Amino acid sequence: PKDSYSKGLSPPRYQGVKVETDCDLLWNYKLNLTTDPKFESVATEVCKSTIAEIKECNEEERGRGYLVSCLVDHRGNISEYQCNQYITKMTSIIFSDYRLICGFMDKCKEDINTLRCGSINIGHKDVHSQGEVIACLERALVREAEQQDHVRPIKEECQRAILRVAELSSDDFHLDRHLYFSCRDDRERFCQNTQAGEGKVYKCLFNHKFEEAMSEKCRDALTTRQKLISQDYRVSYSLAKACKLDLRKQRCSLDTNLPRAREARLSYLLLCLEAAVHRGRPVSGECQGEMLDYRRMLMEDFSLSPEIVLHCRTEIEAHCSGLHRKGRTLHCLMRIGRGDRSTTVDSVCQSALQTLIQSADPGADYRIDRALNEACESVIQTACKHIRNGDPMILSCLMEHLYTEKMVEDCEHRLLELQYFISRDWKLDPILYKKCQGDAARLCHTHGWNETSELMPPGAVFSCLYRHAYRTEEQGRRLSRDCKVEVQRILHQRALDVKLDPELQKRCMTDLGKWCSEKTDTGQELECLQDHLEDLVSACREVVGNLTELESEVRGCYYEVETSINDIQIDALLIRACEPVTQAHCHDVADNQIDTGDLMECLVQNKHQKEMNEKCAVGVTHFQLIQMKDFRFSYKFKMACKEDVLRLCPNIKKKVDVVICLSTTVRNDTLQEAKEQRVSLKCRKQLRVEELEMSEDIRLEPELYDPCKSDISRLCPNVAFGNAQMIECLKEQKKQLSQRCHQRIFRLQEVEMTDPELDYQLMRVCKQMIKRFCTEADARNVLQCLKQNKNSELMDPKCKQMITKRQITQNTDYRLNPVLRKACRADIPKFCQPILNKASEDSELEGQVIACLKLKYADQRLSPDCEDQIREVYFRSLHQTNSIFSSTMTLLQISRLCAEEAAAQEQTGQVEECLKVNLLKIKQDGCKKEVLNMLKESKADIFVDPVLHTACALDLKHHCAAITPGRGRQMSCLMEALQDKRVRLQPECKKRLQDRIDMWSYAAKVAPAEGFSDLAVQVMTSPSKNYILLMIALSVCVLFLVGLLCGRITKGRALGHIVKDSFLLFLLFLLLSQMPGL
Repeated sequence: PKDSYSKGLSPPRYQGVKVETDCDLLWNYKLNLTTDPKFESVATEVCKSTIAEIKECNEEERGRGYLVSCLVDHRGNISEYQCNQYITKMTSIIFSDYRLICGFMDKCKEDINTLRCGSINIGHKDVHSQGEVIACLERALVREAEQQDHVRPIKEECQRAILRVAELSSDDFHLDRHLYFSCRDDRERFCQNTQAGEGKVYKCLFNHKFEEAMSEKCRDALTTRQKLISQDYRVSYSLAKACKLDLRKQRCSLDTNLPRAREARLSYLLLCLEAAVHRGRPVSGECQGEMLDYRRMLMEDFSLSPEIVLHCRTEIEAHCSGLHRKGRTLHCLMRIGRGDRSTTVDSVCQSALQTLIQSADPGADYRIDRALNEACESVIQTACKHIRNGDPMILSCLMEHLYTEKMVEDCEHRLLELQYFISRDWKLDPILYKKCQGDAARLCHTHGWNETSELMPPGAVFSCLYRHAYRTEEQGRRLSRDCKVEVQRILHQRALDVKLDPELQKRCMTDLGKWCSEKTDTGQELECLQDHLEDLVSACREVVGNLTELESEVRGCYYEVETSINDIQIDALLIRACEPVTQAHCHDVADNQIDTGDLMECLVQNKHQKEMNEKCAVGVTHFQLIQMKDFRFSYKFKMACKEDVLRLCPNIKKKVDVVICLSTTVRNDTLQEAKEQRVSLKCRKQLRVEELEMSEDIRLEPELYDPCKSDISRLCPNVAFGNAQMIECLKEQKKQLSQRCHQRIFRLQEVEMTDPELDYQLMRVCKQMIKRFCTEADARNVLQCLKQNKNSELMDPKCKQMITKRQITQNTDYRLNPVLRKACRADIPKFCQPILNKASEDSELEGQVIACLKLKYADQRLSPDCEDQIREVYFRSLHQTNSIFSSTMTLLQISRLCAEEAAAQEQTGQVEECLKVNLLKIKQDGCKKEVLNMLKESKADIFVDPVLHTACALDLKHHCAAITPGRGRQMSCLMEALQDKRVRLQPECKKRLQDRIDMWSYAAKVAPAEGFSDLAVQVMTSPSKNYILLMIALSVCVLFLVGLLCGRITKGRALGHIVKDSFLLFLLFLLLSQMPGL
């Protein structure tokens, strides 16, 4: 093959020698025969009417042999039978010697001598070797086109004569003497059954040119003839005949601005007729078949394109030597042209490659590219068998299966090499051109298929199209629906490899080397650029940002009915990985023809379904993380909230900041009960979706993730991201978090408690229970609804456990209980202001405010609404030991003193009862104070003491049924019944009441009253309260009388103090007399 290549570039030269006498006599006889007046007179008689019809022949000078040669020249137009037979016989005589061809000797004599083509090779005795002279001239002609410096240029009139001779011999291969004798054996081997005439033998030999059994001599001769066809399509009889009418109809030979030689070029013919086909103009099937054959010929052998040989010589010799056959050299150049970091290709060579690809137009029919056809045959048979053979959608189908298990490596390489060049000229994708040619002319001012413009080069047209793809109606000048679908398809395919996006590769070459040199796997380069978006140079950042924005816009589903190819969203690798979950949960949106974002939204919502595999989950999360860099990267969010962002959050780009800004606005408007929300309804709906998505993965909330990174690695090293697992882990380890992370987690919990729908774990675990119990509940009251139904027999255990967790969390800080916070908004600053003064805004109060409110509840000083909420806190905490005791010391004492009770399934009040009984054994002050407070709180109402309430249930029904619960009224009723000897209480109730009296007495000793309110509570709960009250009243009276007596003899000022003190004691007495039960 290497020798063959060398011959193709530098064919051997033939040295001229003296013609042997015998051969010279034969040739002179032939020359005299054609110039003999008798011979010419026979032609005049036989072809009389034909000569009259053919003007050129009628005007030829007689007696020089030109008449017969002219008739041979126009033999295709001869209709007379006898004339046709005569001229056919004469043709074989004339073509045996170049000197016999009309005017050839006169036009090329000087070039024959200059090029030293001579008449015959040394030692060659073949009487037909005069064909070698023409062959020598033909080789010189094609070699001249492949050389930059024309050392011995052939005269123009001789060039035309050479091509004319080749054209005249195009009908019958016998007429090309050199090729005939070079390929006699090969013709018998490959084309034995092919009849001569109409160029059939030529075509058969062309088709077998790269067969192993083909002789090198014949292959060289065939290559020379193919090169001549490249210079003048008329050298191919079949092509010129099949396309004659189409060329005239499509006006492919009437451009006065171009030289005739240019119009005769095969590439010009192909481009002109291909333009007509792409525009939908009629071109005969016979002509299209011939065009297909010669387009395939150009792709098979690079040496047929002079520009490739001329401008890519260095690259071929350096990288592609020995790959001459079956289009492998061309694909080798394409691979280098793709811009491999290790090799580069000259810009002129790159341009030559692009021109050749346009001429051959393999995008219209993959079979034109033989290397691709052979490499991808197995893939086409399996993955694309439903598509008609030769359909342009075959290439699109192959791109759809790139990097799948059906793709083979060789096909993958050939496909990407070709797509690299197709992506640089929008016209080379026939489907795109067909659907978008009207839009391109209207919006991008493009010209014809085979015309270019400096203002709008081919590579810029697609950029223009996708800029118009997603304009709103207000912006105007939008793409048609069909064109938009094709733009989506192209973007989808370009996302597979950054080299398929010319603008991206051009602007980001430096950044690819700097940040992504090791990211060479499929799709990794684009992901790497997106990950380093802030670090890129401005030009690269702009194009990556625009691509990512557009990527989000077409991230939906495109479905081509004719081919049944699912072309879902721009990232083909992701969508293939997500096919199982798409089919199981998102098939409704996947069946939409165009869906801007619904499919990705569905994948996010179902990210943790059993059908979701690791690749899909990682890909979906990557898209979510990229979207956080700029709100424009989320198409649905951008379209819904663009105006709101410009109006309410100007100069903010990061999505998370935009979401926070808009959410804060919505929240403030809601809290202030504004008449009209500043954020539009459609934006509020989409904002809710974004907030829900962000709550699923801590990495989607940078303000939370960044301060908690160290805590994550320290406390949750084995917890996976996603499904809100990491956030839940941090919540459970809240007391061990760093200060910044603790503050962020607390702020998150505050938002979630205000809006439970943002609590991803709660909504996930309790999804079915919400449907069962809370379908009619407002989204912000979901947790409240779940709490109300927590003890239902139908409640799912996992959901019940999650509700309990949230209740425990709510008891740690009043701000985490929105209902309580609202009900007690007046009581908290009134009774618990010192606690608020000590705490900072983001610090957690660890249950201090709720404990304060509980004590005030025991003192019966809370407002009715607040009292109801504290009562509910008591009631909900009866089954939750952890929600009652916040002190670590208390929990330790429980494990030491009350382990059995704590482990019991039914522990309603048993742990508290155990601590009360063992109060004397508790040494730690913090734990003791908590139990004492619990004793004090139990006086507020009997239901706060579940053990006592259970023991005295019957007595309450019999003796205190008329007493309204609350404010200690039922407790006072039972105490009076205990002291009344006429009332017989249940033994267990009586025993428990007596125990409580003893406990309260001990508590009074251990924790004396701190003020009048505590003193009043202790007096009223004392068994001797009547005696105490009587003594207080007598003391007041005595003091008052003494004051009166002493007032007569003391100064008025002293008397005034005494009266004042007496009056205060009297008021105390009145206050005590108004206490319940007195």
